[in-house]
Amino acid sequence: MKILIIDDEKNIRLSLSGILEDEGYETAGFGSVSEGLTAVEEHDPDAILLDVKLPDGNGIDALTAIKKYNPQIPVIMISGNSNISDAVKAIKQGAFDFLEKPLSLPKVKITVKKALDFYAMSLKLMRMQADSERGWRMIGDSPIMRDLNALINRVASSNAKILIHGESGTGKELIARLIHTRSNRADKAFVKFNSAAIPRELIESELFGFEKGAFTGANSRKKGKLEEADNGTLFLDEIGDMELAAQAKILRVIQEGEFERVGSNQTRRIDVRVIAATNKNLPDLVAKGEFREDLYYRLNVVPIPSPPLRERISDIEQLINHFAMDLALEMGTRIKTFDPSALNLMKKYSYPGNVRELKNIIERIYLLCDQDLLTAKDILPIMPSGADRTDSFRMFWEETALYNAKKKDFEIRYLSTQLKIFGGNISKTAEALGLQQSNLSRKLSELGINH
Repeated sequence: MKILIIDDEKNIRLSLSGILEDEGYETAGFGSVSEGLTAVEEHDPDAILLDVKLPDGNGIDALTAIKKYNPQIPVIMISGNSNISDAVKAIKQGAFDFLEKPLSLPKVKITVKKALDFYAMSLKLMRMQADSERGWRMIGDSPIMRDLNALINRVASSNAKILIHGESGTGKELIARLIHTRSNRADKAFVKFNSAAIPRELIESELFGFEKGAFTGANSRKKGKLEEADNGTLFLDEIGDMELAAQAKILRVIQEGEFERVGSNQTRRIDVRVIAATNKNLPDLVAKGEFREDLYYRLNVVPIPSPPLRERISDIEQLINHFAMDLALEMGTRIKTFDPSALNLMKKYSYPGNVRELKNIIERIYLLCDQDLLTAKDILPIMPSGADRTDSFRMFWEETALYNAKKKDFEIRYLSTQLKIFGGNISKTAEALGLQQSNLSRKLSELGINH
């Protein structure tokens, strides 16, 4: 772990470096605000010891700048001639603690350890909350899903490279996240990199990071996805779309655990577990010379198939209920239920878009159907062609104008109800909906709702 010491007294910097390095920490010392703030960006420290009085500025102002750069970094303020108001101001600005000179070295060690423990717990909590909010859960009890779940449990605890293959919309990212959360890296970062979503000319800079001045527009140093995933998991989604030059560099990372940022000759070590996913036939791409054969074999240590929805029809009812509950919570409406005729209709459809398409259909039903108990007749107009629809309902769901009209009607009824709940108070309504007041006001005006 790296600790920055920003103090204009050289002897204090040396003393603090000495006791902290004896504890196994890496340190770097700086004597001014300008040097310190530059170092924060370059070194990305785990904690900072910051003097209040510095030759080129006030340490409390520097604290504010540090918190803007990274609110999570614990900053311990130190001072030899401060007063109570300085300490109060520093704590209000986000300082972890405030120590007075002459420093008690044992107290410094204890405070630094507490700050680092707090930092680690904060990062862990943020990651856990992010995963929880996204609802990374495997839904389904079909035999194929039970086998998949057992395979995930079997490989999660290892560091083996994994290649997840399957059609779009089957949940490849979900599988990758479950492997991560069940591994010994669960409290570290899970970083996703989608090769298909990033322009080819930006892939290397996004993946490996870059140095200031490496190319036009590189105004500051930036970490890449690899460094963000250090000690955690890097998920390379749509790996079949990655260009050959980037493939060669990823191969080096996998083989040697080393890489360089764009514009740098400094080799960096990395400890990261790589999980890749694709909806393409990689052996075919290898045969065509469009994918490196050596990278394919490095990634394909444990191949995991992500099954299409048509192979797990018995899970559809459970998935429908799951999405129905989530959407009711998200939209603030009552949960819709599906009678046997509706469920049978939905099970007959082949879902070329897999689970993602099923979720979209449920969302469309919530927007277009007023009933809380839904029958086959209610949802037939909304189901895509190929789901045993009758001529009288054909093409209903594809008529964009009608869809937009239904959606607008729903928004008017929903927002009007929320306004009534809060007595017409725009500010309270916006806060409850998680919107900015100006955005809500503009939306109400667009919909013609008086407020």
